[in-house]
Amino acid sequence: MKNIYYILLCFLIIHFYSCEDELDIVNPNEVTNESFWQNEKDAVQGVNACYSTLHRTGFSRWQPMLYDLRSDVGASNSPWSDLANALDKFIQPDSNFGPVVDVYRDNYIGIFRTNQVLDNVPDIDMDEDLKNRILGEAYFFRGMHYYHLASLWGNVPLQLATSKPTDFPATSSEAEVWAQVIDDLQNAAVRLPITYDDPIELGRITKGGASALLAKAYMQIKEYASAKDVLDFLVIGEGAGLYDLVPDYSDNFKVTSENNVESVIEWGYANNPLEFTDQDTDTPNHNFGTSIAQFYGPPGVGFTDGEALRWVTGEFEIERTITDERDPRLAATFLYDFTNPAGPMFTQVYGLSFEERYGPNDRVFFRKFLNDHIKNEEGFRSENNYRFIRYSDVLLMYAECLNATNNTIAAYQYIDRVRTRVGLAPLSGVKPGLTQTEFLEQIKHERLLELTGEGHRFNDLKRWGDLGSSLSDRDAGFTNFEIGKHELLPIPQQDLDINPNMNQNPRW
Repeated sequence: MKNIYYILLCFLIIHFYSCEDELDIVNPNEVTNESFWQNEKDAVQGVNACYSTLHRTGFSRWQPMLYDLRSDVGASNSPWSDLANALDKFIQPDSNFGPVVDVYRDNYIGIFRTNQVLDNVPDIDMDEDLKNRILGEAYFFRGMHYYHLASLWGNVPLQLATSKPTDFPATSSEAEVWAQVIDDLQNAAVRLPITYDDPIELGRITKGGASALLAKAYMQIKEYASAKDVLDFLVIGEGAGLYDLVPDYSDNFKVTSENNVESVIEWGYANNPLEFTDQDTDTPNHNFGTSIAQFYGPPGVGFTDGEALRWVTGEFEIERTITDERDPRLAATFLYDFTNPAGPMFTQVYGLSFEERYGPNDRVFFRKFLNDHIKNEEGFRSENNYRFIRYSDVLLMYAECLNATNNTIAAYQYIDRVRTRVGLAPLSGVKPGLTQTEFLEQIKHERLLELTGEGHRFNDLKRWGDLGSSLSDRDAGFTNFEIGKHELLPIPQQDLDINPNMNQNPRW
């Protein structure tokens, strides 16, 4: 018996050494950069991978929560104290905290994918118009990912070619990152089509989408005249006829009315065709959907790791409609005890009244992007599309730019369009003759009511210079806010450890 074991051992040793060289042989069936970027089909599949990044957890779950909860309209009472501290209370002793690092990482994964397209597609022999469009899409996504990195981290490395393990890019300043965002989005806007003729291309980024995000980037660095010039295309130029406000405001947040005329940039999500369970890891291809609804869903139907603050509901009560009714955006934006003005017994929360579910309770839950209009529970793969930029946002941006460039009178009409859609009296009728400063304060109010829960509030506050501990009167999380530090998140320590050319953000 011992001899048999000895013979087997010798055989295994000989076999191992004889196969050592073979272990380095490239698998001929494995896709490589050299074998992949060959034709038009590869180019399309390559840019489609950029869209696939939108389904990653960091991008589709944690990033919207960072924007909502770090502003003054959201909070976290999550039992996961590290999550509540990092997303809401400006307390983050661990810069490697998973959910925040996921956002940072996923944006760089998106950048890696776009760089591959930009580096390889120009050399492919294919239809030139399609090639130009694909490059436009890639420029858009790289600009968009750096938009989020500039907004949340500020000073980050610029990686503008397909990265290699030997790359150690230095930290770029926030100003340099914003400049790259603008350059990429300009490159996107001149290459992208205004519309797509084939319905199968629904959801692809357009010239209008690139222009809208480009204007946002200009506004964040206070270049309002440049932002206004870009927005001209969407408001008074060739793109104006493609967009409008839908009559029913709530249609912007329902599965049944996706990709409507108000949608400028919309991220598409869908049910998992192989869905057997709501556990993230139990089914293949589970990331057809987004899990934001599960993490915003109220108790009993979701995790409620993020929720809204009560003070915001009062802002909707300041004015009545011209028919003496409540602003309809309130019920579309929040689930709370008075979503139905008749009160808790009449307010429905996933098939039960608010009072039945919670009794006396003053908590408020973000409703946009939930699924209470189609089912009585939430899960990890919501099919509800995320509307990133709507046309009402564009109109309010345009009004802000006109006001900032000393044309307040002309700005009124664009706020009027947003207000009259929901039945409010035109601002030009109720508050004519506002000064530039007064008009900006009105814009702040209008954007709060129109866009709360859509991820824009933090950047709005930052642009206006309103971030600070003074916001603690309505959001306790801002008690910890330190000017010159908390406008930006800390760079993950794990990245600093492997790249000696990177620097941590100030005061972290």
